Amino acid sequence: MADEQALDEVVRFTSELIRIDTSNRGGGDCRERPAAEYAAEQLGGAGLEPILLERTEGRTNVVARIEGTDPAADALLVHGHLDVVPAQAADWSVPPFSGEIRDGVVWGRGAVDMKNMDAMILAVVRTWAREGLRPRRDIVVAFTADEEDSAVDGSGFLADHHPELFEGCTEGISESGAFTFHDGSGRQLYPIAAGERGTGWLKLTAHGRAGHGSKVNTENAVTRLAAAVTRIGEHRWPLRLTPTVRAALTELAALYGIAPDLHEADLLLEKLGPAAKLVEATIRNSANPTMLNAGYKVNVIPGEAVAFVDGRYLYGTEDEFCATLDQLTGPDVDWEFHHRGVALQAPLGSPTYARMRAAVEEFAPEGHVVPYCMSGGTDAKQFSRLGITGYGFAPLRLPEGLDYQAMFHGVDERVPVDALHFGVRVLDHFLRTA
Repeated sequence: MADEQALDEVVRFTSELIRIDTSNRGGGDCRERPAAEYAAEQLGGAGLEPILLERTEGRTNVVARIEGTDPAADALLVHGHLDVVPAQAADWSVPPFSGEIRDGVVWGRGAVDMKNMDAMILAVVRTWAREGLRPRRDIVVAFTADEEDSAVDGSGFLADHHPELFEGCTEGISESGAFTFHDGSGRQLYPIAAGERGTGWLKLTAHGRAGHGSKVNTENAVTRLAAAVTRIGEHRWPLRLTPTVRAALTELAALYGIAPDLHEADLLLEKLGPAAKLVEATIRNSANPTMLNAGYKVNVIPGEAVAFVDGRYLYGTEDEFCATLDQLTGPDVDWEFHHRGVALQAPLGSPTYARMRAAVEEFAPEGHVVPYCMSGGTDAKQFSRLGITGYGFAPLRLPEGLDYQAMFHGVDERVPVDALHFGVRVLDHFLRTA
């Protein structure tokens, strides 16, 4: 079991990692190397030999392997990313890169997404070193760059150019799972992720006839683009239930004593109340217009107009997603993938999922573990190229009123010290039994 030193270290590591500003502004504007060197130092202190790898100078990844006692067992990948999204200090109650610990809470960008999990991994590994413990199966630990953008300098680079480091890995765990969700009626749910929607960031381009703003123009690129964007934004995507989402709805319905009519999923969500938030974003595909760019002067009709759309699609629906975009954009607007990431589906009947469930129940017997599908994506998409099945498992026991989902990319991101203690205990228990 994680010792007292591990409990101290997980808090200290979280705070110190937050102080290392690894803001990823996109387009290559980030430098993870100081955080990577910090993680490598802690791994080295546990007797491991971490490897630092870069595709681009300063965009550093760290990989280390812990040898298990059973050479015939499949290896497990445990990964976390080192970069964070930017933060506007003026909007925060505390400086976002201070790592301040106040009233039993660690504040700062990355406290939840996901330097807390990075710290848990480091604390667990160092606990094992003090004990002289070896896990049953090989465990590959990876800290990645660039997750908050395209992952080309991070997990994508590792999967494509260093697959040998992940030899034998069949499963992996990372962010966004096993956190406390309070349903408002006293129940505490612990969703464990067993799937992700695919990422389809789209670039729309409308072409038309450039001309004077005072003249009649039936080939206006801005008008064509605006019409396509409106159609996309107003489109009602059909219900599509993946195995993970079906299981989530079924288990939640049973927990609340509701007949699980999956043919009327929208009605079922209404009956689930606040718990519907765990599922509502993953019962259908989505496409949200987010950026527009057209023209250079008010009295000039441009010949081209561009928009960007954040699209997400469920496992098994990518062809349908693309066909729908063809219809919605119409003949006058072209579209292409600006960034593309596969949808994922992980089995709920696996021994690994059962052990994750058992680890949470060991330390939160009052909670109810349920499966769920992430509406967004993680580095598991890139590691899936190596045949690695990904789960979301970064345990935290959170107090009522602290909205876990709102912490992601939000203002005043923070995590309670008690939540970190819970997380390191649960992660340690799971990895010992994995």
